[in-house]
Amino acid sequence: MAVEFRDYYTVLGVPRTATDDEIKKAFRKLARLYHPDVAKDKKTAEQKFKEINEAHAVLSDPIKRKKYDELGADWENGGRGYSTPQDSGRARAGPQPEYHFGGTGFSDFFEQFFGGGAGRADVDDLFRQARSQGGRAGDRAYAAKGEEVEGDILVTLDEALNGSTRTISLQRLDPESGKRETETFQVRIPPGAQEGRRIRVPAKGGPGYGGGAAGDLFLRVQFEAHPDFEVRGNDLYQELPLAPWEAVLGTQVFVPTLSGRVNLRVPPGTDSGRQLRVKAQGLPAKPGGDCGDLYIVIKVESPTSLSAAERELWEKLARESTFNPRQPDADEP
Repeated sequence: MAVEFRDYYTVLGVPRTATDDEIKKAFRKLARLYHPDVAKDKKTAEQKFKEINEAHAVLSDPIKRKKYDELGADWENGGRGYSTPQDSGRARAGPQPEYHFGGTGFSDFFEQFFGGGAGRADVDDLFRQARSQGGRAGDRAYAAKGEEVEGDILVTLDEALNGSTRTISLQRLDPESGKRETETFQVRIPPGAQEGRRIRVPAKGGPGYGGGAAGDLFLRVQFEAHPDFEVRGNDLYQELPLAPWEAVLGTQVFVPTLSGRVNLRVPPGTDSGRQLRVKAQGLPAKPGGDCGDLYIVIKVESPTSLSAAERELWEKLARESTFNPRQPDADEP
């Protein structure tokens, strides 16, 4: 099945020379437009948000971005193929079966370009595996278990918090017969799913040989990037812009969490960069485990345009105030 190349730079609307900060800003701007929670056209926004997330997942990762840039649109001639835990880094003889996922949140291009899938190991490997499972040495008619298949699954922070059940489809293409088979099944994402964790789906991998059992499917968890929250371990971080007078005088604001809005008190004299903790509003470390915390990172922003009356007030404040952030210490000459 032909897989169309995806231009992730075009998806985010950034040049190929974009910095990490420019990529982050572009993602946040688009994510706030197309996040399903705020968009009016939910169906269209959901697909667009997946495309934005996939582009961000590649371009924000130095290793993935380097590989993507090196191979480019000619990626299929630059080393296409899947690897498996059994024979990672070693070529396999013969045509390889193809696997295409649905419902994981990633496109076929991502799955084929960045890993996942599996292929048939060489015959000797299967014989060695079968012997370890009780087959007779020298007898090439015993059964062997099918290979593991790997893929990636894009998990939302809400799913990581509460868990969910996802409908996944897996299409297998036998290169020898040309036959396609698609199977649909349910995959449970447990609360406390961690990024990089593999979710095992028994007997949904490669077919067995000689009557052997099918291999297993493993789906690697990748968190869906969120326009507001950044994940660090089990803690979440969120930036909160404040006006100068809010930082000076203090204020109370409602901030979003994964479970709803909470009222946050910002104390007087809060500097930019200060972190305010909202306890137990992060992600669980494991199913049934305690949640991490949410940290609100203060960012004091100054107005960029002033009316005449506003300028007059700022000038009056400048004359009246005795505050000097560059005041030297008393023991300095």
